[in-house]
Amino acid sequence: MLLVSGVLTPDQALSGFSNEGMITVALMYVVVAGIRETGGVDMLVQHVLGRPKSLRGALLRLIVPVTSVSAFMNNTPLVAVFLPAVLTWAKRLQISPSKLLIPLSYAAVVGGTITLIGTSTNLIVNGLLLHSNRPGLGLFDIAWVGIPCSILTMIYILLLAPKQLPERKPASAVFENPKEYTVEMSVEDNGALVGKTIEEAGLRHLQGLYLVEIERGDEVLAAVGPYERLQPGDQLVFAGVSDSVVELQRIKGLLPSADKSFTLEDRKHRERVLVEVVVSPQCALVGKTIKEGRFRMVYGGSVIAVARNGQRISGKIGEIRLEPADTLLLDVRPPFLERHRNSNDFLLISQVSEYLPVRHERAGMAWLILAAVVLSASFEWLSMLKAALLGAAAMLLTGCCSVPTARKSLDGQVLLAIAASFGLGKALEVSGAASGIAQGFLNLAGDNPLLVLVLFYFLTVVLTELLSNNSVAVLMFPLALAIADKLDVSFWPFIVAVMVAASMGFSTPIGYQTNLMVYGPGGYHFSDFVRFGVPLNILMGIVALSIIPWVWPFHP
Repeated sequence: MLLVSGVLTPDQALSGFSNEGMITVALMYVVVAGIRETGGVDMLVQHVLGRPKSLRGALLRLIVPVTSVSAFMNNTPLVAVFLPAVLTWAKRLQISPSKLLIPLSYAAVVGGTITLIGTSTNLIVNGLLLHSNRPGLGLFDIAWVGIPCSILTMIYILLLAPKQLPERKPASAVFENPKEYTVEMSVEDNGALVGKTIEEAGLRHLQGLYLVEIERGDEVLAAVGPYERLQPGDQLVFAGVSDSVVELQRIKGLLPSADKSFTLEDRKHRERVLVEVVVSPQCALVGKTIKEGRFRMVYGGSVIAVARNGQRISGKIGEIRLEPADTLLLDVRPPFLERHRNSNDFLLISQVSEYLPVRHERAGMAWLILAAVVLSASFEWLSMLKAALLGAAAMLLTGCCSVPTARKSLDGQVLLAIAASFGLGKALEVSGAASGIAQGFLNLAGDNPLLVLVLFYFLTVVLTELLSNNSVAVLMFPLALAIADKLDVSFWPFIVAVMVAASMGFSTPIGYQTNLMVYGPGGYHFSDFVRFGVPLNILMGIVALSIIPWVWPFHP
């Protein structure tokens, strides 16, 4: 609309697609994919978690390595790898996962503020600086703020998490007994259903139940079509409301399964597996019912149960309308895991490690490549873009990451949103809107640079809790420059405030992707993030606003 209406020229509207920051983010996705594919983070998890003797000991073992590693790799895949391991670890230690998962997310978030590559927000703001013909930041320049914030966040978590974080039942707890939401029936030998199709047998449109699969001898038939003919001894699995079993018992020729070992958990033929996934905000099915989204046809698997806020949703499976952070129990074939582990639709939280081969022998090589990227950028032997480009190429050439995996690792929606938001930021600048908003700031705060910086910082934090951190960074960038220009002070304090504030998403589960990832598995309520996150946001604001004007003064 901005382009067509003439507010932006084509060059201005499309400049984000060639921006150095956006391209660097894309390349770092590939570098991180190499670490993930070689099991590099898995090795770290195995060595650092161990068997602590107390909850605080467990928190310390978790947040220190996560914060450290998050400084050098994108926090979303880091949390995706740690999440299933922490859930298993919590069960072994008999600790509620809700005591550990918010700390996991917060540690990953704050660790990203230590370096320029720790979060895509920093790379984008740096790209905007270079795009506006201003000097960029070095790899560790932001550490002046990031390290104190990270240390204080860890202290905050260690002191308050044991008492302040509630003991919630994880979403997966409602999936522990498949008998609660599945019904097994057998086709009677010489019964009335032998030779009939699923449609003719009346098994197509049951109230509160649907047919998941048929086990026939050594074969498992999944996503059964309406014209499949029933044979003697077929064992049928139905999912949905178990109370509806009465309806099945009325069908002549169906008997309760005599094979007690026939369950979704323990099969004679492991052709299908149970997988728990969390629905991401980018999933195309969000807002649709499972039936409307044609889940089985699109993903090749069946939804067995759905949990939301730690509670299983009752009612007919097909009529459940999906929301972000819903946890689904799926019955799928093992290839589903390979196909969707890098999908933007789901965040896989279990069963992945058991079925996906990783190239452990190349984990050391992957870490060396990441170290080379960090060293070459930090000593300014190469620009961040060139270092990331060579790092991504090295991951491919050494076999740490395959080309298809690299392609799948690129989060197209995030990259598109980033590139498009550059146009929005430019529109704020060229239309005079940024200057007008900046003047409004000054009218509110006067001409005291520190007071203006405080208001600017906390406005950015509030917007981050409601919108995407990357979009907020791009939109606040021209405001930062306009405010600095009107105050006739250095732009650096405001630019660094954008980088830090846009990364401090603690107060809501929607404020940051990693918060949403732990929301369902931890069984959290929205209020848990508000209670534990708001004080931390205020504390981080005090720390950041104390350091920024000192390291980057208003009048150099």
